[in-house]
Amino acid sequence: MNNFGRNINPGGGRGLGRGGGRGRNKGGAFGVGGYCVCAKCGAKVPHQQGVKCTTLKCPECGKTMIREELLNK
Repeated sequence: MNNFGRNINPGGGRGLGRGGGRGRNKGGAFGVGGYCVCAKCGAKVPHQQGVKCTTLKCPECGKTMIREELLNK
């Protein structure tokens, strides 16, 4: 019997090849709390759970906000 076209080791792989990393912040979130900060003028607004800081515009100058933890790196 030949094994042509068949997987010799079905189910034996772990599936972690390329791209198996956890992405930004080592896969963790920054958690609740914290602030969204304007990188241009420094204005701060409290972070709201479930709302990305990058979707907010600065109330002072209109630029995109970023998470405070990212600004301090």
